[in-house]
Amino acid sequence: MADYPQLLHTVLDTTDARTLAEFYRQLLGLRYRPGDEPGGDEKDWLVLVDAAGARKLAFQQVDRLEPTTWPDHTVPMQLHLDFTVPGVEELERHRQRAEALGARLALDRTADAGEPLYVFRDPSGHPFCIFVG
Repeated sequence: MADYPQLLHTVLDTTDARTLAEFYRQLLGLRYRPGDEPGGDEKDWLVLVDAAGARKLAFQQVDRLEPTTWPDHTVPMQLHLDFTVPGVEELERHRQRAEALGARLALDRTADAGEPLYVFRDPSGHPFCIFVG
């Protein structure tokens, strides 16, 4: 008997599950769960795992998704992902990688010496941060 439930993975809704899964696969160096790889039948539920096979992110196909309007709160953020890098040089390298993969820069807070960071929107409009931590 488990004392507490265990987090399996985080699920992101999207109107294009394959594109969003591929974005995060490349950004984070993950791989598809066996059976979810591109080339087979397109699915409305895809899972990415780490090198050990642990589930990390899942993507659920939806018909409609209203992207957040953050920093305006008309449509709240509701959820965002945080990723850390060890230093400012890595932060800049990963900013370039994220943008090359299709992320859009939403906030540049790299001048903050205490916690330099970038906030991006992924291809479906979900916000995520990469910061020195």
